[in-house]
Amino acid sequence: MNEMSISHLVANASLPVQFVLLVLLLASVLSWALIYIKWTYLKQCRREAKTFEGRFWSGINLSDLFSQLSTRQEKRYGMESVFENGFREFARARKAELSSADVINAAHRSMKVATAREIEALENNLSFLATVGSVSPYIGLFGTVWGIMESFRSLAGVQQATLAMVAPGISEALVATAMGLLAAIPAVIAYNAFATEIDTLVARYENFVEEFTGILQRQAQAPASTAAASI
Repeated sequence: MNEMSISHLVANASLPVQFVLLVLLLASVLSWALIYIKWTYLKQCRREAKTFEGRFWSGINLSDLFSQLSTRQEKRYGMESVFENGFREFARARKAELSSADVINAAHRSMKVATAREIEALENNLSFLATVGSVSPYIGLFGTVWGIMESFRSLAGVQQATLAMVAPGISEALVATAMGLLAAIPAVIAYNAFATEIDTLVARYENFVEEFTGILQRQAQAPASTAAASI
């Protein structure tokens, strides 16, 4: 019975099958590490967005909010980064005495660029999970096919083949398929969950850009010193 244990099957598998299992193990470990990192980062982004929206819509003066963010030592990301870039460009354009339309366009472009950077950060390494999810089953299948081929080749010089003779070889080959599925399934589930969460955050950022642009359009009609007093 011990000869059919997973550890025994792996230890006695052929070198190509063992190599396949090693590759799948590394892919699984890396995908789980990425899943944890990405889950933590998205959780921080959700919390940051909720906190910032609460402050932004609390009625605080925009110059005061900008000053608070600018003097903070921690790195700004998410909505904070979008707001900071947009308001800084808005103030610079106002000081340059550009027309109201040019001021708004400059601030809007700056926020779009900041949003694109945030989206890139959200999607960073996400393709790795998609690759693991789509490729791992095929890598495992390759190991299985190779193992089964080796099992049947070993029967070439045998007069009478029995199930007991090929069972260990086929079993160790099927371990590769199981390992491929174990690597692929969590990666696919995580990828779909993260993609949905990222789409929600991106929509949230883009809605904020449009809402903030509307506020800046009204600010553009006020004296320049009002919007840029704290810059």
